Amino acid sequence: MSKLLMILFSLGFTTTASLLFAISSSAVAFDDAKPPMSFAKNGDVRIAYRVVGQQSGEPVVMIMGLSASHKIWHSELIEGIVNGGYRVVLLDNRDVGESTRIKKRGRIWLAWQLLKYRFGLKVKSPYSLQDMADDTIAVLEELGIEQAHVIGASMGGMIAQTVAYNFPERTQSLVSIMSTTWAPHLPPPGREQEQDISDMNESSAEQTKDLEKIGFYPGALPNQVTAILSAGDRTEYVRKIDTPTLVLHGSEDELLSVEHGIYTAEVISGAQLRIYQDMGHSLPDHVIPIMTADILNHLSRASSASVVATPLFPSKESSIIRESNNLSRVAISR
Repeated sequence: MSKLLMILFSLGFTTTASLLFAISSSAVAFDDAKPPMSFAKNGDVRIAYRVVGQQSGEPVVMIMGLSASHKIWHSELIEGIVNGGYRVVLLDNRDVGESTRIKKRGRIWLAWQLLKYRFGLKVKSPYSLQDMADDTIAVLEELGIEQAHVIGASMGGMIAQTVAYNFPERTQSLVSIMSTTWAPHLPPPGREQEQDISDMNESSAEQTKDLEKIGFYPGALPNQVTAILSAGDRTEYVRKIDTPTLVLHGSEDELLSVEHGIYTAEVISGAQLRIYQDMGHSLPDHVIPIMTADILNHLSRASSASVVATPLFPSKESSIIRESNNLSRVAISR
């Protein structure tokens, strides 16, 4: 049963509070220095968001993964995009951060849904990935933004993909980070990663309080896990995406192995793929400068009429491994 739970896309960090704090402390410090959250409404759900950067800049929406608020984004990545001249919108998915909490389901309810999933039966969920994509659009509506670049990590990448294929007119470009289409042939996660998420789902009240301080919300797990499972394989929907797309993945990702990123890039026409060496299912410090440059290059190309005239990855720090008609695979040379 835990194996099914683990396939669900958390950030894959171990749930020891001290380690989580070490990983995300820079993001929390960056977050604390910013203006208070604002709110958008999607029906009865309030979605908390924060805007940083120049008002006149092109908007970029950033969506985090399972049980994680916007605080988990690496501060240097946010700063890099802002310094590139963009207006960055950081939102908290429903059930995390300052957004509306949906009625929490218990462990027995989740176990029953996982059992149904195992036997190919329909999984119930309080809300769907589509609902969370609608939340993103509600934030854009509140801000009067007609079109934005959409960046998502892990489950946030799934939400970003959903925005791109259901709201193409609102999506200027897509960046899908360490995410997947949930195609059934892709490799399952490792045992250690399974245990990490299982531990988070069983956090005590004190552990939950510590985790929430740094941006993780274990109470969101049952609702968001079933949202992912009920969506199932979205490959044919993802295949419809025709917005400029950049897929980023780590070569050492043991939760969603690199095959997930490769396959995502293969099914999206014209997608570019960037694979980072020594990156797992996280946003490590040594990758952030190059990832930031790659994202800024992608955003610029998506905004340019001469997008096909320039190479995607001109950095001397990179080397091309493979090219095809609609896929470039690049790894960091260290």
